[in-house]
Amino acid sequence: MKLKLNLDYIENFVSPSDLASFDDRLNAAYTALLDGSGKGNDFIGWRDLLINYDKDEFARIKLAAEKIKKNSEVLLVIGIGGSYLGARAAIEFLKSPFYNNMKKDTPDVYFLGCSISSDELYEVMQLCEGRDVSVNVISKSGTTTEPAIAFRIIRGMMEKKYSKDELKERIFITTDKCRGTLKSFADREGYETFVVPDDDGGRFSVLTAVGLLPIAVCGIDIDKIMLGAQNARANYLEKGTESDACKYAAVRNALYQSGKKIELLCSYESAFRYMTEWWKQLYGESEGKDGLGIFPASVVFTTDLHSMGQYIQDGERTLFETVVMQNGAKNIVNVPYDEENLDGLNFIAEMPVTEVNKKAFLGTLLAHNDGGVPNIVIEYETRDEETFGEMVYFFEFACGISAYILDVNPFNQPGVEAYKKNMFALLGKPGYEELGKELRSRIENIK
Repeated sequence: MKLKLNLDYIENFVSPSDLASFDDRLNAAYTALLDGSGKGNDFIGWRDLLINYDKDEFARIKLAAEKIKKNSEVLLVIGIGGSYLGARAAIEFLKSPFYNNMKKDTPDVYFLGCSISSDELYEVMQLCEGRDVSVNVISKSGTTTEPAIAFRIIRGMMEKKYSKDELKERIFITTDKCRGTLKSFADREGYETFVVPDDDGGRFSVLTAVGLLPIAVCGIDIDKIMLGAQNARANYLEKGTESDACKYAAVRNALYQSGKKIELLCSYESAFRYMTEWWKQLYGESEGKDGLGIFPASVVFTTDLHSMGQYIQDGERTLFETVVMQNGAKNIVNVPYDEENLDGLNFIAEMPVTEVNKKAFLGTLLAHNDGGVPNIVIEYETRDEETFGEMVYFFEFACGISAYILDVNPFNQPGVEAYKKNMFALLGKPGYEELGKELRSRIENIK
């Protein structure tokens, strides 16, 4: 396995008897996830997707990616939440946070429809001027507000530049298999479509066409990603509740029960930043309901040690850290020797920067432990496709187990509709007139 779980740094906070008290709940959660008897069981397609995915569609994803690479300088990915976070996480993790600025033979990739920012839309359109563009719109319904606005605007931009036949070679729709506004529109216009599976919620969909098409456009080997996830699945089925994924789920619940309400996902690589964003949605939407759930937050060290380090060290003792640590590097850089030694760094001259980073990790881990912060450590060697696939499945599997231990439905998100209803009412959407009156009155009274 590419990932290794290290629980040495929670021993002063969670005793063996504390963990043993979760044995029955862990066994029940594991059984529920595997036999499909748990809450939300109509959304566990991701569990076995790695072995029963649509091979024909997988081949079409590769062909579409090659077409985009050949005819486009820019790919615009339009989607929000699980429709973009996984793909962006993969691109930054496996390529670079500076992917769009690097010399390469693949298109730049920009993500739109993940906010309602006029400036962002305008600036990306400016970046597209004079360049050939393709679009991948990702939305199960086609009516989600943020991506729908972005697609309407981008479609207008592209219709001014390309003929209808040319648009058929440049617009790719990832949506429901049979129904919905976007599916009907794509069929009418003759755009190629890919499927958002009915039994796979958005935050669990990165290893479907939702994530794989944008990832493949960047020249990333999606076969190896799937292999990494397949290896993880096989390991978790073989080891059962003794697998690292189950241990992680049990430990975080034991820490939660002891009063640790916040989990910080930490990395020492800037390329991991969007992995933490993907993880926050995965755990926040899956566990944060019924007045329960660990609050998922994230930091990238050592950068955030200069902003959040003080609070982590000395603030309220309601948090724990899960550190995802990369031990190796794709590129080795050494600290050079300097004759004048003005910065006093000659004591680490000729040392690889990776070694400096590792010592920073160890020093921080010990300091935070001493300050009352438990640390779960997940280690891997380098950023490659198999590691990414395994990591995605690790966190997904552990998330399902953890939520079942907590006794919540991991696969729904009823709370996200509240803001949408208010927004629609304030915008004057038909059918929301009474709520609109009520909200405007409340706003006027506040003023």
